[in-house]
Amino acid sequence: MQSLFLQQSHDFPFEKIAAIDLGSNSFHMVIAQVTHGQLRITGEFGEKVQLAAGLNNDILDDESQQRGLDCLSQFAQVIEGMPPGSVRVVGTNALRVAKNRYDFIGKAMDIMSHPVEIIAGREEARLIYVGVSKTMDHGDLKRLVVDIGGGSTEFIIGHQLEPFLTESLHMGCVSFRQRFFPDGTITKSNFQKAVTAARLELLSIQDDYLEEKWDVAIGSSGTIKAVFNIVKENNWSKKGITPKCLKQIQKALFSAGHADKIDLPGLKPERKTTFAAGMAILTAVFECFDIKLMDFSTGALREGVLYDIMGRYAESDIRERTVNYMLSQYHIDTEQAKLVTHTALSALAQVKDDWGLNSISSEDLLRWAGLLHEVGLGISHSRYHKHGAYIISESDMPGFSQQEQQALANLILRHRRKFTQSLDFRFTKSDQQDLDRLSILLRLAILLHNDRKEGDMPIFTLKADDKHLHADFLPGWLDGRPLTLANLQSEADYLSAVNYTLTFS
Repeated sequence: MQSLFLQQSHDFPFEKIAAIDLGSNSFHMVIAQVTHGQLRITGEFGEKVQLAAGLNNDILDDESQQRGLDCLSQFAQVIEGMPPGSVRVVGTNALRVAKNRYDFIGKAMDIMSHPVEIIAGREEARLIYVGVSKTMDHGDLKRLVVDIGGGSTEFIIGHQLEPFLTESLHMGCVSFRQRFFPDGTITKSNFQKAVTAARLELLSIQDDYLEEKWDVAIGSSGTIKAVFNIVKENNWSKKGITPKCLKQIQKALFSAGHADKIDLPGLKPERKTTFAAGMAILTAVFECFDIKLMDFSTGALREGVLYDIMGRYAESDIRERTVNYMLSQYHIDTEQAKLVTHTALSALAQVKDDWGLNSISSEDLLRWAGLLHEVGLGISHSRYHKHGAYIISESDMPGFSQQEQQALANLILRHRRKFTQSLDFRFTKSDQQDLDRLSILLRLAILLHNDRKEGDMPIFTLKADDKHLHADFLPGWLDGRPLTLANLQSEADYLSAVNYTLTFS
């Protein structure tokens, strides 16, 4: 398995990048050339894997996993030789809910040699909006974007490049097919039951979205793309999808009576099995939001991921904005946070070669952990590290994958007291070692600023090897700081529990 700690430079170093979407219904990959900050799509690949169809009691069966791995083997041929950081692989709803997702992820990463990130529903929605907003210009008009996937449906309201509302509902064309059209039979009765179920799901967001309002409705991906193509192929509308178009498609579905017998120009054969389920969800969306016209966007999640790759090497990295928001939201003492962060990064700079912590990801994680380590302080002082870890692991953090949040939560949980505390997250052996070492550096920085004296920057040199860290302070510096000396001695005891030794002079 390839490590999560990959990126090597903040300057955009790639001429070619790739985004791979491990969807609940289909796996897709898009390749793009980057020229003068602009993307040019040079290759698109996709296969109907139906990963969600293999979920039984939230366990992915062997057959569905193998279908996915076979597809990724084909993708791997295309991206072979592309450097770390130039390929981003994201998993969506099926992998979010699968209890054995790490078994599949481990096999997938062995095939591709690139990290697989599981993204939360709202992060998926944000990336979809990025893809839409970068490929369609609506000027000052406010947009509603809807994306019906295999296991979830995303809803976003935004203006230009900024999303205002992002939601992900647990309903998709694969999951609804299994619930309402398991044998492929299509009747008015089971179709209406599916529409009603979708409307019930939509109740949780309906009022907020109607209150926010929008000027144009845009659909993206799978089901909506299929509907748009049918409408276009049959000349049912020149502007986009309308309620009348949906009625015409429904009539054709009821007339067919079974997925195998659907005969609609514009509908690809591989889409037939899930089409009625997706249509039921889209019908409910039109009814609940009173949509009169929906346009289609060719840009969606994959394009959003491509632009996000570029953003991570620029000032527009959404993760930085998320961290700054949390600093304000949780009233964190920013001066203390900056002191700790500065000292932690100084420590990293001294030992990164000895401990193999040279990647940008290591620096970013340590910096974010230093800034946010007191995020739980407003809840409880005695257990604030545990509350902070919970906040980080459970919050919607735009730009962060679930693994990045877990790594950050791991650092925040272990920044004080017992080093052996755990949130039961799974990391590779290599990643866990890196997190252990980053945690040691964070703990050291925090204890050196335990007196919370602004502007008091300790001067020290660090030397490290495997399981040992030695700190050498200016002569006499510790003599006037008995609290710091006691904390260092206590820290040495904590680290000895995990076979690390800390010495100082």
